[in-house]
Amino acid sequence: MSGHSKWANIKHRKGRQDAQKAKVFTKIGKELIIAAKQGGGDPDANPRLKAVIQKAKAANIPMDNINRVIQKATGELEGVNYEEMVYEGYGPGGAAVMLDIMTDNRNRTAGEIRHLFAKQGGNLGESGCVAWMFKKQGLIVIDKEGLQTDSDEIMMTALDAGAEDMKEGDETIEITCAPEDFEAVETAIREAGLDVSVAEVTMVPQNNVALTGEDAEKMLKLMDALEDHDDVQDVYSNFDIDDDLLAGQ
Repeated sequence: MSGHSKWANIKHRKGRQDAQKAKVFTKIGKELIIAAKQGGGDPDANPRLKAVIQKAKAANIPMDNINRVIQKATGELEGVNYEEMVYEGYGPGGAAVMLDIMTDNRNRTAGEIRHLFAKQGGNLGESGCVAWMFKKQGLIVIDKEGLQTDSDEIMMTALDAGAEDMKEGDETIEITCAPEDFEAVETAIREAGLDVSVAEVTMVPQNNVALTGEDAEKMLKLMDALEDHDDVQDVYSNFDIDDDLLAGQ
């Protein structure tokens, strides 16, 4: 499994502590604003907004709060203007890093993100420097612990729903699909009664960079720092780090 997928799986398993919930709500709120501004406030006519609303509900954000954010985005209530951008760079050991950013002050954000990279021995790069190493895909990860369903049966279920590939590891099964097929594949997997630990449309790395020792430790510190930043919505990387070190996070 790719480094990002393992990282995402561990993050989902750990869950969110109460102190982190406010950050989660803030980040999802920004996604709601961008989605509503770009495609309108009707989720039935705006697939991106519909997906973010589902994400907000999964994070236990009350529907009243969701509607209020959407109203701010569509001008019915006064709100903040955010712009959306992608930052790219390199972490310790040359691992590629991509960031989805939403900010109301791009100069402040750029300076802060550049500092976080430099602190862990990485550097913020130019636009396009690592984007070619990633492919936008739907990603669904199934825990194998207690799994009763045969892997061949899971593969048939996934492929019939539109999945492109399935990889089986020691602890998980990773299914990838085109972004437009994600909802159908996820629904089919869940309806089959399978335990889904990760389900998201993400940037999947097409090659991995193995990190060990100090580089691995610095990379994990960088990932934590970037994910903790208020203006960073998502972090993608192609690192490959020993499972034991990852599990200790």
